[in-house]
Amino acid sequence: MELGDSAVIPDSFMSYRDDITMQMTMILDQIRAPLIVPVLRFGVYICLTMSVMLFVERVYMGIVISLVKLFGRKPEKRFKNEPMKDDIEHGNSVYPMVLVQIPMYNEREVYQLSIGAACGLSWPSDRIVIQVLDDSTDPTIKDLVEKECSRWARKGVNIKYEIRDNRNGYKAGALKEGMKKSYVKNCDYVAIFDADFQPEPDYLWRTVPFLLHNPKLALVQARWKFVNADECLMTRMQEMSLDYHFTVEQEVGSSTYAFFGFNGTAGIWRISALSEAGGWKDRTTVEDMDLAVRASLKGWKFLYLGSLKVKNELPSTFKAYRYQQHRWSCGPANLFRKMAFEIMTNKNVTLWKKVHVIYSFFVVRKIVAHIVTFIFYCVILPATVLVPEVSVPKWGAVYIPSIITLLNAVGTPRSLHLMVFWILFENVMSLHRTKATFIGLLEGGRVNEWIVTEKLGDLKAKSATKTPKKLRFRFGDRIHVLELSVGMYLFFVGCYDVFFGKNHYYLYLFAQAIAFFIAGLGQIGTFVPNS
Repeated sequence: MELGDSAVIPDSFMSYRDDITMQMTMILDQIRAPLIVPVLRFGVYICLTMSVMLFVERVYMGIVISLVKLFGRKPEKRFKNEPMKDDIEHGNSVYPMVLVQIPMYNEREVYQLSIGAACGLSWPSDRIVIQVLDDSTDPTIKDLVEKECSRWARKGVNIKYEIRDNRNGYKAGALKEGMKKSYVKNCDYVAIFDADFQPEPDYLWRTVPFLLHNPKLALVQARWKFVNADECLMTRMQEMSLDYHFTVEQEVGSSTYAFFGFNGTAGIWRISALSEAGGWKDRTTVEDMDLAVRASLKGWKFLYLGSLKVKNELPSTFKAYRYQQHRWSCGPANLFRKMAFEIMTNKNVTLWKKVHVIYSFFVVRKIVAHIVTFIFYCVILPATVLVPEVSVPKWGAVYIPSIITLLNAVGTPRSLHLMVFWILFENVMSLHRTKATFIGLLEGGRVNEWIVTEKLGDLKAKSATKTPKKLRFRFGDRIHVLELSVGMYLFFVGCYDVFFGKNHYYLYLFAQAIAFFIAGLGQIGTFVPNS
């Protein structure tokens, strides 16, 4: 004897379920035309406008960088640069006094590398001071760093180990305290290197002459060289993004005398310019950009030296990268909120520079670029599949993003074959960048969150020599709900497009959904066992 549906599920329940379904359908049908369609269409217009803004910016920078390369506008042609010569009569006193600051916080894996590289800089020994600013809270690491400084001091290096009893202001606070030391009063320039940066011995010989012979030059910024770019696919993706930043954005800002931000490390400042700009401020998590904007508004010029590269490490764990991107996205948005009016009313710089800083640097690159990537390609565009009354023109859905992607990829030719993976990865990370951008603009709860980017250094090599252990990960450490939620949304829309849609976006939607699922399950980057 077969049981009917009514024997398993009461008729009253099935009737109630059908009623609810019909009511929901009716409600959606009623609000679809007067509410959903106009709102979505407005969202498309806004996103298309932002896409055009980003497209124009990328094309402009592409044209400028092409002209720079074509006409060979090297730094030596734009700024006076003469090698420094020995003076028998005055001795080493002709060389400017240089301070080298190394801020660090619990840097067990890299402190020796950075201190060793700084102490290995070629410069008259009586004209350089190495200042290690240790904010470590781990007493074991603090003891190791102090012993390393003592070891170099015994070799005759003028190295100072400085600590403080709090972490107020984080990195900005440490740098600010370091500048207050009595021996700094005799210094002319200050070079700054984060704990994972390793400058070559000739770094000062290649940067100081620019500052010495160009009195209006405040900063010489070197390029970063990633020692672990080939460690995993995630570090290759980071290399593609950062290479564009250095090869194009920094070079264009420097070549046009417009503006480019200090990267917080691998740069050398004229101390008088730093002081005139107001010194280090900890009001945002991008103290480096804050200082650069203020110095630029005082009329100081910056130089990007792309031929000079300083080795450093990319974050290779997904957790570390997410924290870093939050800080890098939230900080600029918050700084824009705090400084927009000050920039507009400044009387020391030209209108062109104001427009460049506000529109090009902040609005397009630091706000629009993040928002349009996530909102348009991961929310609005998929939503048009569910609401066919709203369409996105092919030039906005295909042509513009394709050209922008190609222009972004020129910085790393060796990774062109990874372009599809890079697009998917950037869209995933745009979720966090967009969230952080809104937190910065609205000064949300995590606006001043500062979590030092984890550096692994030789940890992986050391781990490989140990007896393999069964790795244990807590479930919550690897699961990211936001990524999984977006992935489910994109997968659902992809399925809908296969069966009912007319847009044929499903190939992109499924690929992007898989990328979000991979990130949501924590299957990105290097896995490091808990010690």
